[in-house]
Amino acid sequence: MKRKIITIDEKLCNGCGECIPGCPEQAIQVVETKKGPKARLVKDFYCDGLGACLGTCPTGALQIEEKEAAAYDDKATVERIKKVAPEMLETHAKHMKEHGMGGHSSHQACACPSSQTMDFRQEKHADTGVRAQDVPSELTQWPVQMHLVLPSAPYFKNADLLVAADCVPFTYANFHGEYLKGRALVIGCPKLDDVEAYIEKMAAIISEAGLKSIKIVRMEVPCCAGLEYIVKEAMKKAGKNVPVSNVVIGIKGSIITK
Repeated sequence: MKRKIITIDEKLCNGCGECIPGCPEQAIQVVETKKGPKARLVKDFYCDGLGACLGTCPTGALQIEEKEAAAYDDKATVERIKKVAPEMLETHAKHMKEHGMGGHSSHQACACPSSQTMDFRQEKHADTGVRAQDVPSELTQWPVQMHLVLPSAPYFKNADLLVAADCVPFTYANFHGEYLKGRALVIGCPKLDDVEAYIEKMAAIISEAGLKSIKIVRMEVPCCAGLEYIVKEAMKKAGKNVPVSNVVIGIKGSIITK
């Protein structure tokens, strides 16, 4: 079947093993190769494709790819966890519950939470009487997509930069007033876009702009943690440290951490 699954770039992998505790399914192992230790998937059916491990890799070797792979098997995964890391059973159960994937259904668990179908229409919100046209936009630049912005653009000079996942403005109602106001903006999706190109672009912005601060606002889905990795690697590449803060937004619009 064709589904989303973790792939590991052996050229980038340094065999550090940081991804192993980051994988609730214990689907990754480090093996010795002719090029030294490398991370490998144990079996395709142990990987649920949710990407919880993405933010743990210091070199960016982990990516989610859609390809032909055996269906995720939660029952077999639980048996493996019992054998190799029983202390991770509770973490695995919590991980499945958080994404509505309890039980041993391989069909459910193959879906990434970022693309899982949810319907909130029955959840009523109080009518505040405020119309969208009454609330001014705080956007002060164009373009905003990370691939399209110019690192030398004047609005980046000595700016407080907001790095936002592109789903956030649709999810968090007060995005403009609480996060965008007074900041330059770049948006992107670390799951669907070119992470290495993003790192290059962010490094160029950091090198040229003299940023005062960076605020990352991302979604709670695991793959979105890649934005934090992009900023961290970009600062390394630029050879500069900029104060960074992180905000995580829930799928239903709540603030998870700030």
